Amino acid sequence: MNLDKAILEPFLLSALAEDIGDGDHTSLSTIPKGQTGKAKLLIKDDGIIAGVDVSREIFKLVDPNLQIEIFIQDGESVKPGDIALYVSGSVHSILKAERLVLNIMQRMSGIASTTNRIVKILKDTGTKVLDTRKTTPGLRYLEKMAVKIGGGVNHRFGLYDMILIKDNHVDYAGGISNAIKSAQAYLKANKISIPVEVEVRNLDELKEVMNFGQIDRILLDNFNFSLLKEAVGLVNGSYITEASGGITEQNVLEYAKCGVDYVSMGALTHSVKSMDMSLKAVKSH
Repeated sequence: MNLDKAILEPFLLSALAEDIGDGDHTSLSTIPKGQTGKAKLLIKDDGIIAGVDVSREIFKLVDPNLQIEIFIQDGESVKPGDIALYVSGSVHSILKAERLVLNIMQRMSGIASTTNRIVKILKDTGTKVLDTRKTTPGLRYLEKMAVKIGGGVNHRFGLYDMILIKDNHVDYAGGISNAIKSAQAYLKANKISIPVEVEVRNLDELKEVMNFGQIDRILLDNFNFSLLKEAVGLVNGSYITEASGGITEQNVLEYAKCGVDYVSMGALTHSVKSMDMSLKAVKSH
């Protein structure tokens, strides 16, 4: 996977600075300077691994002389006992990088694994799973990367790459038609070309959006299953449809069976269980 170094490096440097401060005094006080060694990244859970490429960048940023041997690539299935990689070189450097590598890989692998389970549930439907902006501040790039590694689809990255007119925008703008009209005027005046999506709360709002037009996608928020089926029937393929609100691993298939193009799930990133793994010293014989 191509990593965006312009986003990644400042984040990694900040995270390392947060952890190391004026020095890793435990390692400096207990291990002689210049001692070399080897460590293995040991997997302790089943799932999909993510963050391998990022871990390589962390090790190289901490110490360009560290040698990394990767055995399992991003997106591959793993099980307890698997060794994802070996890193060798300065022990001080390995220990400086250890916690950041684990924090990122555990979280990314948890997201990729959760996403992959959803993708498998949806495999016989025409519905794809989207992430949301419900991400950890500062970690959105990595969390959305993990969704892709797990087989999911990225929704907008932020407030700048799509217009998504939600309930608050509609209420502040004085109605759906007003909001869409203003959005289109704004895009034209500023020569911006980005998609427009509108959230609707009921069938009346849906009909208003369809009558007005000039949008790309309709977000059907918190619709029950019978209403969702009716809404998808009304749209009848004239717009991309997305369902959101309270969608879980347990009920996602039922949402998909209503015929929506996408389901968006905040749970992919905001409440995921991290994958258990550790970086262990390889003792020389």
